[in-house]
Amino acid sequence: MRDPDAALLALDAGNTRIKWGVHDGHAWGARGAIDTARSASLYEALRDALPVDRAIASNVAGMEVRTRIEEACARAGVAVDFIAAVREQCGVRSLYADPAQLGSDRWAALVAAHHGEKGHKLVVNAGTALTVDALSASGEFLGGLIVPGPALMRRSLDRGTAGLRLTEGAYRDLPRSTPDAITSGALQACVGAIERLGKAMASHGAAPDRIILSGGAAKEIEAMLPYAHTHRESLVLEGLLLIARR
Repeated sequence: MRDPDAALLALDAGNTRIKWGVHDGHAWGARGAIDTARSASLYEALRDALPVDRAIASNVAGMEVRTRIEEACARAGVAVDFIAAVREQCGVRSLYADPAQLGSDRWAALVAAHHGEKGHKLVVNAGTALTVDALSASGEFLGGLIVPGPALMRRSLDRGTAGLRLTEGAYRDLPRSTPDAITSGALQACVGAIERLGKAMASHGAAPDRIILSGGAAKEIEAMLPYAHTHRESLVLEGLLLIARR
């Protein structure tokens, strides 16, 4: 068994940000984030939190970012373990046809959600992409959805159409301006994906009791969610900690 009091650096590299935290075996200490586009500066961002004994990472941002993480950890004097989704780990069992195809961030989030609130859950990360994953009370990952997040939906209309320019709008039940129509449509599409997966869970005898919500766009959708929800911003980091400790 690994030393439970070792200082662990956990890194969650997504498409937009690299989030990190240091856990001393008892509590999270230093935490931070930088834009993924600035991954070459990761060591400088981490320096005040060093030294650490171990490092573990989830990376869905590509090989260049993986290299930058490895370089930063090497400068910090530690090797880094990159996680990948597997068939079964920490009480969670994947029903994916190919478990390794699941993003490592989604897997870590499922592990953390399983060790949190009881009951059937929807695990939702609202970031550049919106991921919605169905997790049974017994820890079975039943399946999930990936759709563009609200900001990416809005940008796609700006880039892919001649007449719908990207302007700031607000959510309205009945939008009466084009900016409001774009903003409201993106949010409704995201919430609709969550509702549909919740209904699919119910049809399989696992109606969700709660949504476990994280991600930078969480605040945009949380007021519209169809189920009770818990906001856990560091869900992936929590899952990395559980995987590293066990």
